[in-house]
Amino acid sequence: MTAAQIALLALIQGAAELLPVSSSAHVITAEKLMGLDPTTPEMTLLLVMLHTGTMFAVIVYFWRSWKKAYFSSWSGFRQNATGVVLATACTGIVGLGLQYAIKHWVLASDPNFEIEHLFGNSRLMAAALAAAGVLIIAASLIPERSSRRVGGSSAMLIGAVQGLCLPFRGFSRSGATISTAMAVGIERRKAEEFSFALAVVLTPAVIVKEAHRLLTASGTGHAMAVQDLGRMLAPSAFGMVLSFLAGLAALRWLSSWLESGRWYLFGAYCLVASAFVLWLR
Repeated sequence: MTAAQIALLALIQGAAELLPVSSSAHVITAEKLMGLDPTTPEMTLLLVMLHTGTMFAVIVYFWRSWKKAYFSSWSGFRQNATGVVLATACTGIVGLGLQYAIKHWVLASDPNFEIEHLFGNSRLMAAALAAAGVLIIAASLIPERSSRRVGGSSAMLIGAVQGLCLPFRGFSRSGATISTAMAVGIERRKAEEFSFALAVVLTPAVIVKEAHRLLTASGTGHAMAVQDLGRMLAPSAFGMVLSFLAGLAALRWLSSWLESGRWYLFGAYCLVASAFVLWLR
């Protein structure tokens, strides 16, 4: 994998990860166009490192508003932190439950199954993109409420929907969670802040999981896998920096369109992208 390929993937990831258009679908499509295999452990590690870059972009972008909402008072911290914990727990239950169901019911307990094997399925990706597009457009049609905050029940619903995004590349995490929050009457800005707070909590667990997968994937032993990891870290770190910068720009774009009532345009884009993925396969 060349530096130019890594740079291109990083810019795509940074621009698309924080927009509700599914960065994974875009990155995987770009990998296929460049002749790269998106299901390999090395490519998965790169994708996770790019996610790390955008995670830091989220922290930088939302830090002031989170500081005010989460850390200005004990009651505010307790209420918001409880919502994040409940949502994350529901994400784990739904996401792991789906993975178990796919492995044991759909694939008849295939011992070699990894959830990453689904990432190269173009039809599944196209269907997920279309579902995200419909959800985004539907949520944009609901009038905004200016006072409702994220409560326990709404946090659990948002977390459950986030769990649906984990095994299906193309079903945008930010698009699904923000749209779900809007659908239950959460103010748009608060929906955005809560969605990306969930992302920051979820990303470290994904990084640990995928790093472990890379270390244990080599058929020639643990030592060779460690060498592979060391070889991949430097180019992946380069991509992470680029994805961080692109992520900051993307967040400004998202906030502008969300607050100005142009959220539905992201949904329309997802529908077009779905058709393109089907054509490309």
